Amino acid sequence: MKRLFSNISRQKAFRIGFLMALDALLINATSILAILLQENLSWTKMMWQPYMHILVPYSVISTIVIIGIFVPFKLYNSLWEFAGVDELFHIVVAGAIVSILKFIVNSIPGIPHFQVSYPVISGLLLVGAIGLSRMAYRVARTLLRPSSQPGKVRTLLVGAGKAGAMALRELQTSERSLNDVVCIVDDDFTKRGSFLRNIKICGACSDIPAIVKQYKIDEIILAIPTATPEQRRRIVSICQQTRCRLKTLPGLFQLANGDISVQKIRSVDVLDLLGRDSVKVDLTEIAAYVKGKTVLVTGGGGSIGSELCRQIAKQDPKRLIIFDIYENNAYDIQQELVRSMPELTLDVIIGSVRDRPKVEELFSVYQPDLVFHAAAHKHVPLMESSPNEAIKNNVFGTYNVASAADRFGAERFVLISTDKAVNPTNIMGASKRICEMIVQSMSTRSATKFVAVRFGNVLGSNGSVIPLFKKQIADGGPVTVTHRDVIRYFMTIPEAVSLVLQAAAFASRGEIFVLDMGEPVRIDDLARNMIRLSGFEPDVDIKIVYTGLRPGEKLYEEMLMKEEGLRTTQNELIHIGKPLDIDAVAFDAQLKSLYAACKNNSPRICTLVAEIVPTYHPSAEKVSV
Repeated sequence: MKRLFSNISRQKAFRIGFLMALDALLINATSILAILLQENLSWTKMMWQPYMHILVPYSVISTIVIIGIFVPFKLYNSLWEFAGVDELFHIVVAGAIVSILKFIVNSIPGIPHFQVSYPVISGLLLVGAIGLSRMAYRVARTLLRPSSQPGKVRTLLVGAGKAGAMALRELQTSERSLNDVVCIVDDDFTKRGSFLRNIKICGACSDIPAIVKQYKIDEIILAIPTATPEQRRRIVSICQQTRCRLKTLPGLFQLANGDISVQKIRSVDVLDLLGRDSVKVDLTEIAAYVKGKTVLVTGGGGSIGSELCRQIAKQDPKRLIIFDIYENNAYDIQQELVRSMPELTLDVIIGSVRDRPKVEELFSVYQPDLVFHAAAHKHVPLMESSPNEAIKNNVFGTYNVASAADRFGAERFVLISTDKAVNPTNIMGASKRICEMIVQSMSTRSATKFVAVRFGNVLGSNGSVIPLFKKQIADGGPVTVTHRDVIRYFMTIPEAVSLVLQAAAFASRGEIFVLDMGEPVRIDDLARNMIRLSGFEPDVDIKIVYTGLRPGEKLYEEMLMKEEGLRTTQNELIHIGKPLDIDAVAFDAQLKSLYAACKNNSPRICTLVAEIVPTYHPSAEKVSV
């Protein structure tokens, strides 16, 4: 009892005390009622029974013992406004134990006995009385709850399964809820016309547009966390035919923990539109080459670099080194890792991959075993107006780090590349293609395993189109799209990084690993879907403006060059492009000329790049800096 009342608030202590007092009253009332029932409700007849002279001490002792039995069954700690089957089960079991104890006591020789049926009758009455007392609050709220709640958002719930029931209960009972659920839809036809917590299941997901009009719905909440990505995309597409705001429940692991609350219900994200199964990787293969190793991540504060650091840190490296020129990003990932993984040996170094002496010093001090090179300039339009900077940072930053990895005997060097390196039409893509050539060239003359991993756009990365669209929608538009027919490949940052780490496990010499990015996405469709997900109508509430392709942009991105063959790996989402034959001597001479040109900010830099990358054709009117 002391433990029960320790470390609890005054309000909770009062509630527990009140429940105990109520139970004491019910214990004695049901006990007397059981005796009366056995005596045909005759009070006079009951008073003449031999057990009456021990009734008072018996009642005191039994009250204390029964309350003591109730404590471990959590009858004083449960939130009874949310009571369900589990709480009723606890009451029944506790009542059964009480009946068994009463039967044992009633069998002790030498004391007056109650009738044989008394333990059973009193136990049943006690279970009923305690159950009704606990359920009274919930029953009253259910009966008194109005069918429509003024001031709240009229809501349609999609899904009448376990998750839907949990969400509905939370939405109906939480004081923080702003939603008035007026109807439910579910594709299980056996549930049609039924009621869940007094809310009718009106139809299937295909009926959503009609139901929204009929019930004047303002918001739709998806409560089907078990749905496949394809099923989710289908449902979201149907919901987009309405002008309702869309929200969804948290993931399955939160459902398993019963962790569903109003605060956890989030807006439907653009990820719900991709309709692609989650990427799966073999963590044992990754852990096998990362555990116990010193790992360097250049550009470790960026979108890809920081996620590399997070996932590498989970594989128990000996030391993780973050190298980045931008101190704010480096500081952010440093603090995150210090908080989440205090046991990690972490070093954060500020510097540029363009600074060769700094890079050499870094390798000399730390002797990294694994190098993930993510430092790069990546914004296509900005690099078009500053091509020399693209070459200085991307090409010769890569060359500096790769050379140091070779000189100091790193086991693996992994270049983060891009689909824009394939048949590049812009200087950024051309610079990354040269980086791939550096990796392939180095692999032929070094003990280090040099590889590159090529993938497309990642959702949510700094400067990507998704955050831009979100900001433009929040500002009321217009949303700017370069061209109606532009398509891009998309993958989440964690997915891309996990595949990068597994691709590194497959590293041999000079491979260019190509990640399967799934189906391409039309950017115009993406913009329109994001507007609808925000509860607006494209070109009505928020305008879409087509600005034209920016310098160096393509309508679509390719993942493989024509000269490269393609073979599969153990992971069906990772493919290997066959390395091209590179004349190392001629390539080194070209790099020397390129270095001299970019160092002097030559206006001919794009022409020199085109000589190295024949598929790159710079525009004649480009201004080079």
